[in-house]
Amino acid sequence: MKRAQIPALLITNRPDQIYMTGFSGEDGGVLITSREVYLLTDSRFETSSKAEAPWARAIFRKMTIQQELEKLAKKLRMRKLGIQAQHLPLAACNAYRRAVRPAKVVAAPDIPGSLRTIKKADELPMFRKAIRVAEEAFLKTIRTIRVGQTERAIAARLEYEMALLGSDRAAFGSIVAEGSNAALPHAFPGERKIKKGSHVLLDWGAQCDWYCSDLTRVVFVDRVPKKIREIYGITLEAQLASIDAIRPGERMCDVDAVARNLIKRAGYGRFFGHGLGHGLGMDVHEAPSLSWRSTAKLEAGMVVTVEPGIYLPGVGGVRIEDDVIVTDRGCRVLSSVTKDIDELIL
Repeated sequence: MKRAQIPALLITNRPDQIYMTGFSGEDGGVLITSREVYLLTDSRFETSSKAEAPWARAIFRKMTIQQELEKLAKKLRMRKLGIQAQHLPLAACNAYRRAVRPAKVVAAPDIPGSLRTIKKADELPMFRKAIRVAEEAFLKTIRTIRVGQTERAIAARLEYEMALLGSDRAAFGSIVAEGSNAALPHAFPGERKIKKGSHVLLDWGAQCDWYCSDLTRVVFVDRVPKKIREIYGITLEAQLASIDAIRPGERMCDVDAVARNLIKRAGYGRFFGHGLGHGLGMDVHEAPSLSWRSTAKLEAGMVVTVEPGIYLPGVGGVRIEDDVIVTDRGCRVLSSVTKDIDELIL
């Protein structure tokens, strides 16, 4: 904040609030100054705020958060306030500007986001739990897949199994895509039915203690179609090669290029349109961006997904995704569910 010349920072993005203070209530704002941390919330969270963030000065508002901030700005003789403009609608940004006049309101750099990029040792157990829950739920779910089931039914079963195993919620809307629907990278599960000879792409994750997992596997009902077996092998080779390239100091775009070039050489370059992966944490998509767009370098402690894919319109698609942590000398794959194609035949 000092380097950015922001003497007061208002954090309104909920995952950032939880990360910075431990306060998990869905109504609140955290004001950080050089002298104090203020927690602006309402009386519903009086007990929980004292338990979760006893060191923050809690203000239980009776008015809007902007009206409460107006009083606080005058008390603190505030001259400049940084807000998380990237997480706020324009109307809210304007309301904060009106509330703290004559103080100046500026869009702050993503200070909490930059802190969250490097995971600490005490964050890893939550990742492991989210991954374990997701993997166990996947294994339970695929044992129940039958001809005639719909994509929607399988997605519902997957999220149900995650909840039974300890997930607070699904990390995102689970993707279950049968056959040619698997050519849609973010297909929405619908009434399409499983058939004998189907290949089914599942992209799912659990959120446990606020931390997310994000995995993708393809399973096969009775047999593997010839073309899908071909692109599965290419996708898996690309994924394993790019994981081997992950180490501190490597540029994101260079790791992406390992997978992308391999898929291009196999003749499927134009069928891999998205980036190789993304950061993972309290949000399922967060910094860094493991793609051709980023020249930023990997650092130890980053957790990223590695998920190359090949998508053939009208035919189907394959994506294989694991969660990986960058270590001091390389990386470690945190997920472990099988990628052996023959073990994924149901």
